Amino acid sequence: MSNLDITYISQILTGYKSMKGALIPVLQEVQNHYTYIPEPAVDLIAEALNISPSEIYGVLTFYTQFYTQPEGKYTIKLCRGTACHVKGSKSILEAIERKLGIRVGETTKDDLFTLRIVACLGACAVAPVMMVNGDYYGELTLEKIEGIFDELQAKECKSAKT
Repeated sequence: MSNLDITYISQILTGYKSMKGALIPVLQEVQNHYTYIPEPAVDLIAEALNISPSEIYGVLTFYTQFYTQPEGKYTIKLCRGTACHVKGSKSILEAIERKLGIRVGETTKDDLFTLRIVACLGACAVAPVMMVNGDYYGELTLEKIEGIFDELQAKECKSAKT
C-alpha cells in the first residue's frame, strides 16, 4: 500500500489531536473510508494521539469490528450464534466457502466478497441468518445461498458491462 492517499487520515486526525479517548472513533472513521485500517495509518494515528503503535494494534486485534486487510465489495457476516448453530449455520458456512472458494476471514481474488462469522446478528427468529453489507438474509438454505451469490455475481457482471 505504498501509494495510499493519507490525506483523509490527516483530515480526520486534525479534529482529534492529543484528545483522550479518541482512538476508537478515529479507527472507525479511517475504516469507514478505507474498509480497513491501513498499516501506514497506525503510525500517523499513534503520533497524532500520542500513543504507541502497539497500543493501537492491541485495540485492532481485540475488537472484531476492525480489519487490518482490505475488505471485498460485499462483506458477508454469517451468524454462528446458538439459534443459527442449531438451525444449521455450519452447513451454510461450508456452502458459502465452497461457492466462493474462500475461508472465514478471506477475500475472493476478485475483491468482491469477504467472509466473516459473527456471534450474533440479533435475528434469531429467522435463523440461520447472514448479513451482506447491511442486508439481512434469513431462513437460509443451501439453495438460497446459491441464489443469493449467483444474483450478486450477476449484478456485478451486469454493472461491469455498463
